[in-house]
Amino acid sequence: MHQQLQCDVLIVGGGINGAGIARDAAGRGLSVVLCEKDDLASHTSSASTKLIHGGLRYLEQYEFSLVRKALIEREVLMRSAPHIIHPLRFVMPHDQGQRPAWMIRAGMFIYDHLAKRELLPGSHGIKLRKHAAGAPLKDSFTKGFAYSDGWVDDARLVVLNAISARENGATILTRTACTTVTRTADRWNATLHNANDETIEVNAKLLINATGPWAASFLHDSVHGRAGKKLRLIKGSHIVVKKLFDHPYAYIFQHPDGRIVFAIPYEHDYTLIGTTDIDYHGDTDKVAINAEEIDYLCELVNHYFEKPITSADVVWSYSGVRPLVEDEKEDDSESASEVTRDYKLAFDTDAAPLLTVFGGKITTFRKLAEEAVDLIAPVLNNHHGAWTADACLPGGDIYGSKPNKRAVMEFDDYVRDLQQEYAWLPPALVERYARAYGTRIKLMLADRSSLADMGEEIAPGLFAAEVAYLQRHEWATCDEDILWRRSKLGLHLIRV
Repeated sequence: MHQQLQCDVLIVGGGINGAGIARDAAGRGLSVVLCEKDDLASHTSSASTKLIHGGLRYLEQYEFSLVRKALIEREVLMRSAPHIIHPLRFVMPHDQGQRPAWMIRAGMFIYDHLAKRELLPGSHGIKLRKHAAGAPLKDSFTKGFAYSDGWVDDARLVVLNAISARENGATILTRTACTTVTRTADRWNATLHNANDETIEVNAKLLINATGPWAASFLHDSVHGRAGKKLRLIKGSHIVVKKLFDHPYAYIFQHPDGRIVFAIPYEHDYTLIGTTDIDYHGDTDKVAINAEEIDYLCELVNHYFEKPITSADVVWSYSGVRPLVEDEKEDDSESASEVTRDYKLAFDTDAAPLLTVFGGKITTFRKLAEEAVDLIAPVLNNHHGAWTADACLPGGDIYGSKPNKRAVMEFDDYVRDLQQEYAWLPPALVERYARAYGTRIKLMLADRSSLADMGEEIAPGLFAAEVAYLQRHEWATCDEDILWRRSKLGLHLIRV
């Protein structure tokens, strides 16, 4: 089978940046085709620490502009996707061997006030021996600090952007590799191949390279151009263990080497610990944690928690490669944790326009996408204004079609209402559906009114009705898509 497609914009890469740009561009009336060689969010964008945050530690590197941008986006994203993003309270135990308490408090004061904050409480000092978060810690930690940020289901964030892009007219092609591209004075001709061995020819006015860790190699191998930016690949790995505490707080720990590690409540029964920051020079398609990283994370956690963990306690791990931008003048000896997480957009209009996305972090993806489309729209004679800041992501329209504070503050009430509406389903299952799908639960459960209507229970908590929904509406094609990216049910199937 041989298809031919015409479009304004061809986007290569189905991570958070590619999906976000596709959504923004399609919503402004541009015709968009996005291709991804694997599943949506199958690489870096599903391997984050699952946080929507300003980046408290970036203040130490004087990245005030990046932190402020991220803090503004934290509020925007929480309102637009209250089902997959929710507030999370963090506790930082004060280690006597590190920075003085007054310095940490000053940093948190800045963090609280760099941008307008309506949804989250501010920071304050705590006495750990009188606080729930102090119970699992060693007795030597008596003081600490509490502050707020947000948690996100990162893989679902990518999928929701892709759904929104499709609803605005974009064509989303997963398991479809861009094998060749040819540039003329005013057009791009690309050849795509999908998992069914079908060939798709795309004729586009503009090409966007949103391939993340592959950005430089895609330019070199496919476009025969130079990156223009020095891309440094940093591997970040996480481990998951049986839960280490029974309260809703997360922890932020600082290693003496300056790196930050989080311990976060995860999937009810687990604790997520990460991340590492090490330079990576291997195959970007085969990224995995190594023994040294596991030992590093265990050692740091054991410095704080009374009950130690070892590599034998790790039930699951994941790793991703973050493409970080370095200035040409920077020294490669600089710590991986000190390289900026900000993004750069390189726009080449010497012939048919080419936009390459370098770097970025999941918190600022929407702003990155908006700036990218602001750059390319005039070249395509498109003058529609930015729109995503005032639009809910699919499923986020819980209390009205526009993002609002109520959807964040009253989400638990929304869950209880759904549990009453779908009383024929187990309450815990309805809660999972609410947090994964938001208002799209009604689409998934349309014409179903009993547990029998859900079809076969393929795995604990996974019914045929959900699988059918994910295949039909969310590009799921295999068990990994469903069990590990669209949900984390695979984690609950592991026998420990």
